[in-house]
Amino acid sequence: MEDQKTFIEPLFERVEEYGKTSLELLKLKAVDKGVDVASTVISRSMVLVVVVMFVMAINIGVAFWLGDLLGKTYYGFFCVAGFYALVAIILHFFLHKRIKKSVSDLLISLMLN
Repeated sequence: MEDQKTFIEPLFERVEEYGKTSLELLKLKAVDKGVDVASTVISRSMVLVVVVMFVMAINIGVAFWLGDLLGKTYYGFFCVAGFYALVAIILHFFLHKRIKKSVSDLLISLMLN
């Protein structure tokens, strides 16, 4: 009986060690994926901020130019705002599901790769 007890104790120690190691590996993999996703989101957000600033500057220039052509400055801003309202309506009603699926697929691929 004592022989069997000495045989089982090291086995339980190894199983416990294996469980702890597996848990630690799972934690490290989760941290790695989290950091990868966060760094990707941050870097793409920085690029997006620069692009938005560029587009805003172009929009202000176009609005002043159109306002100059139409005779009143605010007419140009109304035209640019109307254009973006039309784009927003088109995106919402026709492309919303496609955009949502693309973003979901991107996030899933980032987390699984």
